[in-house]
Amino acid sequence: MFPGQGAQYVGMARTLYEGSDVARDMIDRADRVLGVKLSEIMFDGPPEELKLTKNTQPAIFLHSAVLVKTLEPFPFEVSAACGHSLGEYTALFSAGSLSFEDALWLVRERGMLMYESGVKRGGTMAAVIGIDADELESICVESSEDDVVRPANFNCPGQLVISGDVVAVHRAMERAAVAGARRVIELDVSGAFHSPLMEDASTGLRERLERVEISDAVFPVITNWAAEPVSTGADIREALVSQLTHPVLWESSMKHLLAAGEDTFLELGPGRVLSGLLKRVDRSVNVRNADTAEDLLKLRTEIDK
Repeated sequence: MFPGQGAQYVGMARTLYEGSDVARDMIDRADRVLGVKLSEIMFDGPPEELKLTKNTQPAIFLHSAVLVKTLEPFPFEVSAACGHSLGEYTALFSAGSLSFEDALWLVRERGMLMYESGVKRGGTMAAVIGIDADELESICVESSEDDVVRPANFNCPGQLVISGDVVAVHRAMERAAVAGARRVIELDVSGAFHSPLMEDASTGLRERLERVEISDAVFPVITNWAAEPVSTGADIREALVSQLTHPVLWESSMKHLLAAGEDTFLELGPGRVLSGLLKRVDRSVNVRNADTAEDLLKLRTEIDK
């Protein structure tokens, strides 16, 4: 499992860079590919620079991709992969569908396209905690009127995100609070991600995707927008385009994997957000995570037992 935007923190991947030749080579290569010192922004900030979408998305991808490569010698087998929004690109990299350089370039372009769509169309997002998904969908329909508001993330039971025009999102926030939501929090974002307001970004991303080779995946990747596995290059290309304007079906993705008999999950990247979400879906599942060099050492020790 690979995290998406919001998982970044100043100091991310520093211990990996200091402790691994593989990590050092990949991070230095990323700086050259992007033409900016992304590593300095990741290691030292400032936070305002790191949270810019054009930096955040490649930084999180890079951190997770380094962990993928560092783990390659470890004796375990991967049966499937998935990533939350941006994390889907890392999942595809791990499955051999995207090269490191192409994935890095794509996530940078994706971040810029999403930012530009936000500037052009405006929009916002809000987290809604403690309300039923069906009820929130009804609230979004009632709140749309001449504007747009849609569910954007179905993260786990009781943890949802809505996205759309500012007026409509604010209207839905008020109605959700009246309906009994435990918390309703507007998010600090540059646009209405995973909603129809990202149509321009979706069109631009389709054009960018035509420039890169997308291979068939060596193991299935569960898509955000359909919560179903894809493996062919053509299906992967369409899934990445659809992702921008459709909600992230994370809870359904987890349930798909659990129903398929998966019982051990590993989150790779900054933070532990996805591990927490999965535990909200099924508390009994075996979840591990790796973020730092120390985490890798602990993981290797567990595998070797």
